Amino acid sequence: MKKAVFDHKAKSALIKYCFFFVLIIASTKTFAQTRGKVEVVKDPLVDTLIAKRFTLNKETGIAPGVSSSYGYRVQFFSGSSRQEAYSAQARLQREYPELRTYILYSEPNFKVRAGDFRTRLEAQKLMQELRASFSSLFIISEKINLPKADANDD
Repeated sequence: MKKAVFDHKAKSALIKYCFFFVLIIASTKTFAQTRGKVEVVKDPLVDTLIAKRFTLNKETGIAPGVSSSYGYRVQFFSGSSRQEAYSAQARLQREYPELRTYILYSEPNFKVRAGDFRTRLEAQKLMQELRASFSSLFIISEKINLPKADANDD
């Protein structure tokens, strides 16, 4: 029968594995997050700017943090002529001066849209009024500019 001989290579490998294990345990303890107090360091001008923006929005009638939303517009012109797009916009502005109009260029066409309506029903009402003046009308769902709030609502 042979005697079991302890290999020197196995001894050094065992030491390496133990050292690696101890190193892993020590690093997890060292880099573990501790729960505690969070301190926010910021410039005092940030608070001043936030307050200034809030007062400006209040003066203009815009709700804090909200300046646009999704809604509807009526597209009343689409064509490749810039001059025709501007003349269609001017014609609508003469009839409805309070209505906002928007000209978009998506190669090769100019599109002219009107209104910032929150509901499709409001857009359909304008579309019915414009049927006599414009032949091609579409209701488009897109991001709109919210109308100013009345000062009387406060």
